[in-house]
Parts: sequence; C-alpha cells; structure tokens
Amino acid sequence: MALLGAQLVITLVMVSVIQKLGPHYSFARWILCSTGLIRYLYPTDQELRILAGVPKEKPKKGKHAENGKTPDVFHVPRNLEISLESAKVSALDVIHLKFYTEFQWLLDFSLYASLVYILTEVYTYYYPMKEEFNLSMLWCALVIGFSLKTLLSLWVQYFKGEESVGERSTCIVTGFAYLLIAMMVLIVDENTLEIDLEKAYVSFNQSASVFLDNQGLSSTGPASKIVLKFFLALWCGLLGSLFTFPGLRMSRMHWDSLKYCKERRLLQLLLNISFASPFILVILWIKPVSRDYLTVRIFAGMNGPLMSVQAFESMRLAAVVIAVILRLCLMPLYLQSYLNLASQRLEDQKKEAGRITNTDLQKKIAAVFYYMCVVALQYVAPIIMCLFLALMYKTLGGFTWEGLLRDVPIEECPADQPPKIVSPIFDDDDEKTVVQTAQEFHLALDSLKQVFTTDVFRGLLGFGTWWCCFTWFASTSMGMVYQSYFGST
Repeated sequence: MALLGAQLVITLVMVSVIQKLGPHYSFARWILCSTGLIRYLYPTDQELRILAGVPKEKPKKGKHAENGKTPDVFHVPRNLEISLESAKVSALDVIHLKFYTEFQWLLDFSLYASLVYILTEVYTYYYPMKEEFNLSMLWCALVIGFSLKTLLSLWVQYFKGEESVGERSTCIVTGFAYLLIAMMVLIVDENTLEIDLEKAYVSFNQSASVFLDNQGLSSTGPASKIVLKFFLALWCGLLGSLFTFPGLRMSRMHWDSLKYCKERRLLQLLLNISFASPFILVILWIKPVSRDYLTVRIFAGMNGPLMSVQAFESMRLAAVVIAVILRLCLMPLYLQSYLNLASQRLEDQKKEAGRITNTDLQKKIAAVFYYMCVVALQYVAPIIMCLFLALMYKTLGGFTWEGLLRDVPIEECPADQPPKIVSPIFDDDDEKTVVQTAQEFHLALDSLKQVFTTDVFRGLLGFGTWWCCFTWFASTSMGMVYQSYFGST
C-alpha cells in the first residue's frame, strides 16, 4: 500500500504540473520555435507584379469576392527568378498550423508519461513492488492510445476528398501487403523469430480456463490459436498501413538531410545510424543472429559467451530507448529539411515552361509551412509507440534495466496456478463502504493478474514492439528505394 500511495503522489504531482506549467512550458513548442527552424515566406502580389512586369488592373464590375474584396489573380512565368525571404519560426506562427494542438498534446504528454515512468522505476528499485498496481503502465497505455488515435486521424484524411485517390490506394495496398507479411511472420518457428506468442497463448488459455471454472462458466478456452493470430494479423495490417506515409515522409526528409549535410561527416554518420536503427532493432529479435550469437556462442580465446541472457534482454530494451532518443535529437534537422522543400519546389518550377497564377504559386510555398505539424506528427508518433511499447514490455514482462551491469535473475510467472478468488464476507450487504469497494477492486485486479500472466505480456508486448520496429523499418526502406529511383528525376 505504501508503494501505491507513492505512485498516487507521483501521479497527482504530474497532473498538477500539466495543469500549471503545461500552458507556459511546452516541449513541443520548444522544438518548433527554439531550435532555429527557418521558414520561407511566399512572395506578395506586389513583388510578383514587379518581377513579372504585370501592371495592376483596375477592378471590374461583377468580379467581387467575399467581404467586398476584388480577387487579384494574374499569371506569371513559371521560370520567374524569385528569391524567397526567410524568417525564424515563432510561437505566433505555429499556433494556427494544422494539427498543432494534437502535436503539442502528444509530445508533451509523452514527456510527462516518461517522467512518471522514470520516477516509478527509481522508487520501485529501492522499494520493490509486491501486490500493487503499477500506475505508470496506465500512463504508457494512454500514450500508445493517443499515438494510435493521431495516426488514425492522419490516415483518415487520405480517404476524404477526391484529390487523394493515389494516397488512398497506397494505404489500402500496403495494408493488405502488411496483412500478408504478418500472416507469414505468425507461422514462423519461434526458434527463429523470438516473439513468444506460443508460450503466451498456452499461459493465457490455461489461466483463463481455470478462472472460468472458478466462476462456474464453460472452460473450453477463450478462443482458438488461429482466431487469435488472425486478429493479430489484422492489427498488424492496420498498423502497417498507418505507418506507410510517415515512413515515406521520413525517408524523403532523410534523403534531403543528407544532401544538405554533405560537408558535415559526423552529422551524416548520425543520420545514417538513426535511419538504420530500426533494422538493428528488428535483427535483435531474430534468434540465430542475435541471442544465439551473443549469449550462446563461445568465441576462440574466451571462456564464455559475450553476454549473459539478462544482459541481452536489457541491451535489447536499451537499444530501443537509444534509437528513439537519437531520432528525437535529430528531429529539428529533419524538420528543417522539410521546410527547405519550399525553396526546392520553387527551383524545380523554374525548370518548367508555361505560366502559373499568383495564388497557385503562393499556395505552393505556403503549404509547406502550413503542414509542418502534420509532418512532425508523422515523425514522432511511430517512435513514441515503439518507445512506450518497449517500456511496457520491460515492466509487465518482468525484465530489468540492470542486466547490463550485473546478472539479475528474471522471475518467471507460472501460468498454471489457479486464480485465488476469495469472497469477503460483510455483515451488511445492502450498504457498501469504501473499504468494501476497495477490497472488491483489489480482488478483481488480482484475478486479472492471474489471467494475464507475465508470459502473456511478454508475448503480446514483445510481438507488438517488434512489429512496430519492423513496420518502422519497412516503410522507411520503401520510401528510400523510391527516393533513390526517382530522386534524381
């Protein structure tokens, strides 16, 4: 109970911080406005008229727009020599951007959830948890839910309007492609791909059957293995479709960032390491080339393997955290490469023949900055999902962070122990006191703990973490192949 009280204190303090300091100090706003990002300003009508030599026309009758203003539309050559002015991104500029509120909430809440998780981990290190519920897992689950909601809201935009036919088709095709890949992955021998779904299913089936027996219900099992794997494959297909355009956008920004950093070798190395990090994470779950190579094989001149099993588990979790932190550190550079797209669009337009209206030219330049928060969400939402799935995998799976420093035995949670259902007896059944309600909640939570064992969480969260890393890698790789083929055209 002392640990639960400490967790409640941490939660209340963090909620108070969100309410009091959130409106004034924002990590998301700091990334956009205090990291030196520069946006490009579109040329005004007067500047375009002067450069193109177009005289100003007198307003004609019958051509009045809304609010009594006359539309000032004229044509300029596409190859017009225009130099775009630049300005630093400020807080007043970003508050009107599309999806700015969603980006600020997701990133700031992820930061608060990370602080709650860190404080809880430090406290439980000195005062180990026994029967209490880990409230930091609730924060992590909320972050994953917000990330999925954000990606889904961006994904739905491609299914609205008649101009997004290509994007809509891409989402559908990639969704079915990832569904097929997930079905193939789910039948792979777990001695090759270490996802532990078989052990999770056996543990859940046994504990759920015992729980249903204790409740006087049918104990034939919750569902067949094929049905559960089919629904997992459907979730994998949806997640792959949600990650498609964020991956394509990420690869485009990476391609442009390498081009802008030709003279900075160290920065290029960090960019390439960051881009390849999802592939490294995917490899860590392939048993013959990761676990067996590091924890089983004994090299010549050595008395034992390179790492212990506990050190390997901790290293795999730490690798996910390091990859996410590296991506967040490089985020301003990637966003600047996206903002430079306005100047690049103008340079590409100069190679075209014909004429363009002033409004279309201005929209082409202004749209880059207007959708900056959409791009930022596509950048951070996938890595936030990977991070917090890994954190839940570590905590609910019974792993530790200190395996790299010393060997810590990983506790196994037996799946064949029946749930201990004890019904408390109260003198008055008509009146429910606070103590009775708390005891009933504790009994229900204890029953859920017996059903959702450590093996269940290791299987589900381990597979979820691996699949997020895989789709993260596959979508960016697909985008990089597209950029290498069409980038020079």
